[in-house]
Amino acid sequence: MAETAAGSWSLGEQEYNEITEHLEGLLKEANARCALLVDRTGQLLASVGEQLQFDPAAFASLTAADFSANDQLAKMIGEPEFASLFHQGEKESMYLADVARRVILVVLFDQRTTVGLVRLRVKRTVTDLAKLFEEMFNRLATGEAGRHGGLLKGAEDEIDKLFGD
Repeated sequence: MAETAAGSWSLGEQEYNEITEHLEGLLKEANARCALLVDRTGQLLASVGEQLQFDPAAFASLTAADFSANDQLAKMIGEPEFASLFHQGEKESMYLADVARRVILVVLFDQRTTVGLVRLRVKRTVTDLAKLFEEMFNRLATGEAGRHGGLLKGAEDEIDKLFGD
């Protein structure tokens, strides 16, 4: 996955590789099964770990909807937002965390680990990913499409060539 569009921004190959490195480190340190990164519109940006036994696109969409619904619940009780959510099942659980108000980190885990360990490791990973996204969005704000030029930048260059601008 070299380029992933998400709303009005794109994820370049270098950013994708950095993200997957962070997610793989999280899985190893937390002894979790799978980690996914989903944007707020419901697009799956990255997935590492065990192969999913369900439709990842549907899961990503439901994850974004779940987080949005919980944001509304938070406002109803006087909180601006919930930064993380925890769903505990009999055998499987998931921990969701906001990253830079742009994406959602989802960690799927079972009884091989504890929610405390997952929460601890997620906290550090969220900080690391937030820095990465801040740098990426700062580059976009200054007109750079990516470290090596993103998909949108290449398209703009081709359009300029076609129309002689």
